[in-house]
Amino acid sequence: MTQQDDKKRKHFILSGTAEAEQFTSAGAGGGGSSTPVRNRGQHGAALLHQIQDLRPGTESARAAQEAAGVEAGFGLQVAFESFPDVELAFESLARERTGIELLNVRHEDERTLATVFVPDGKLGVFEGLIAAYLDESRDGKKGPRNSALLNTIAEIRAATLEELWTDDPSALPQSDDEAFWWEVWLPVRDDRTAVTSGFKRLARGLDFRVADGELQFPERTVLLVYGSAGQMKRSVLTLNSIAELRRAKDTAEFFDSLRPDEQPSWLDDLLGRMTIPVPGAAVPHVCLFDTGANHGHPLLRLALDDRDLHTVEPAWGVDDSDGHGTAMAGLALAGNLTEALASREPIQINHRLESVKLIPRDGANGGDAKHHGYLTIEAVARPEVTAPGRHRVFSMAVTARDNRDRGRPSSWSAAIDRLAADADGQGQTLRLFVISAGNVNDRVAWATYPNSNGTDGIHDPGQSWNALTVGATTALVQITEANTAGYQPIAPAGGLSPFSTTSFSWQPHWPLKPDVVFEGGNAATDPLGEVLTMTSLSLITANSAVQERLFTTATATSAASALAARMAAQLMAQYPELWPESIRALIVHSAEWTAAMRGAFLPSNRHPTKREIATLIRHCGFGTPELDRAMWSIENSLTMVCEEQLHPFKRDHRKEPSTRDMNLHRLPWPLEELEALGQTEVEMRVTLSYFIEPNPSARGIKSRYRYESHGLRFDVKRASESEADFRARINVAARDEEEQTRSGSADQSWVIGTQNRHKGSLHSDIWRGNAADLASRGVLAVYPALGWWKTRTRLERYDTAARYSLVVSIRAPEVDVDLYAAVANKVAAVVTVQT
Repeated sequence: MTQQDDKKRKHFILSGTAEAEQFTSAGAGGGGSSTPVRNRGQHGAALLHQIQDLRPGTESARAAQEAAGVEAGFGLQVAFESFPDVELAFESLARERTGIELLNVRHEDERTLATVFVPDGKLGVFEGLIAAYLDESRDGKKGPRNSALLNTIAEIRAATLEELWTDDPSALPQSDDEAFWWEVWLPVRDDRTAVTSGFKRLARGLDFRVADGELQFPERTVLLVYGSAGQMKRSVLTLNSIAELRRAKDTAEFFDSLRPDEQPSWLDDLLGRMTIPVPGAAVPHVCLFDTGANHGHPLLRLALDDRDLHTVEPAWGVDDSDGHGTAMAGLALAGNLTEALASREPIQINHRLESVKLIPRDGANGGDAKHHGYLTIEAVARPEVTAPGRHRVFSMAVTARDNRDRGRPSSWSAAIDRLAADADGQGQTLRLFVISAGNVNDRVAWATYPNSNGTDGIHDPGQSWNALTVGATTALVQITEANTAGYQPIAPAGGLSPFSTTSFSWQPHWPLKPDVVFEGGNAATDPLGEVLTMTSLSLITANSAVQERLFTTATATSAASALAARMAAQLMAQYPELWPESIRALIVHSAEWTAAMRGAFLPSNRHPTKREIATLIRHCGFGTPELDRAMWSIENSLTMVCEEQLHPFKRDHRKEPSTRDMNLHRLPWPLEELEALGQTEVEMRVTLSYFIEPNPSARGIKSRYRYESHGLRFDVKRASESEADFRARINVAARDEEEQTRSGSADQSWVIGTQNRHKGSLHSDIWRGNAADLASRGVLAVYPALGWWKTRTRLERYDTAARYSLVVSIRAPEVDVDLYAAVANKVAAVVTVQT
């Protein structure tokens, strides 16, 4: 177990009165011992000698610089190594005013190693530090000057290629002759362009292949170059211009370009490292509604039992003649195989697969929403009859061809909402659906990215309220195919994929969709401006035609939805007791917007308005989920999951139905710890997830014939409010919901705001402020909003209970504070009060 793993703890699961808690208590990980006292004379003399030994290298390197005609400033890479089990005071190595820059820090075998850039002529700075350390007349109250730094240093030497390697040590090339793609991380100094162009000139002089494009970060520029370690070592000047070296992630192009006779050995290696539950195991299953699945593929054979292959039409069979379903099955099982194949680590999979052939081939009957609504109901029934009671997530990448509904519920989306809420079964077996948002398939439109995403709306049934609707993002921007000089990726790293549709064109009262975005690949333009797809910008997955090849590529929201279903199954395996509403909530709760998403849809020179935030969500959902954040709490970032129910409405005698319950959650707040942090900025996130019972008709969106059975809302007590005032404010808010009016002032510390977040049946928002303010906000309310259960009296659903999942997290990202332990000590005192 790594030190990082040692800090992971299970979320607090609070059900009913929530007096019982479920979490894993683990140590915070050990640290090094305090800095030992050294023999000043011997230690200082040894360090001074090592520094002085570096001078000849600087002089020879200057000559190499002049011979190469490089104009950028030159210096030396110096490696500092700590004593075992002593933390190197590496931050003290940087002297920015002199140009001395800390490049990287690594931890190996209980030692800390740091690489520092020392400009030409600045080694004297370290000589001065050591001279002061040796001079007893300059001692302070704590002993020799600079001892906190120098007593931790065991060795100083010229950095080699190994000192620049910050990737997994196992990825370091075993031979100087091995050619591969390197990620070269260049420092950003006064002139980013000069540093980058200077390195490219040096690299090409060493016969490196330099890929077009670069990633720019505040203090690093990342390039891709193809060559060997032997080439890299030929030039000290080249190494001295680099901050970090990593092995570039193998792209789909590498594995897809393997000859068919080469692919089995790669797959055999993967299968040898993979552990999958046996058939019949009580584990979650991803049930795919697609074109079937090829059970004969070696990867799928391990996770897909014959009894779990189904079809809605017996004449179609259960096999996959199209290939789309097999591709989705590979992603739902093991994720993007590019990553799995390139890894050398063991892979533990804790779920299995089911397949229902919903269509005979990809796109068949794609526009017949009525037909698919019926077939989807049939598809759900097949595995549930065969394996009742099994935990499963339904994954569907089949959508209509057009987007004409523009958020309005269709028969297909309403069928999914009804299945999710188990309306026909009286809410006994609620279901989680993960469905794709549909794709922007017009390549001409991609040229207007990202405007093309905004004009192509999410396809039916992606407007489903209860489903987790998945759009696509991409981190794939490196084009590695041969003869692609001048090709450029359309979307930036972390941006919205050009394939992804959005709800930007919908009317504002419809749900915020997509809910989240997962990797869906990218597209590119060639030097003539032609738009095309690239293998290196795609995901690798299982190929159905195994007699031809084992791997194929996948892209777009289909691939993204399969990855989302995989994450849902992973969460189900870790938290088997959680409801489907909670799994959906945790995925959304873990999502964050990337810098590229914010840059594309939010202003850079001021705080965004609530409307601009809503625009961002309608394009990118709540961002890209992160599995560790969804699955674990850590010391300074904890998550509580409350599963409850309330009765939204009641009917007394023969009166008209009225509002009934409001639930107050007094959470086990880390009050003292938050108060101690004072003005430190912290973050609280709240996500409310529930399933509505649909009642589709074209009779008014907010009339008594509205689509949703009920709504739920949340609010949080403000710092200055008493609990009585908070209750009164919630009563007013509930009345406003019913009368469609607005009263009172909004809390501007919420990122999304009440007017935007309360759409659909999934509401998430982020409060940001100081810790002292948050300390007084430990009471949350969940209260009902109008729905047809109340307004359609004759249907007699007004006494129905409504389940919900409330996920609350606190993050103090900038401070080292154990909020988790504080909550663990209080969790037994949690009380949920109905009023």
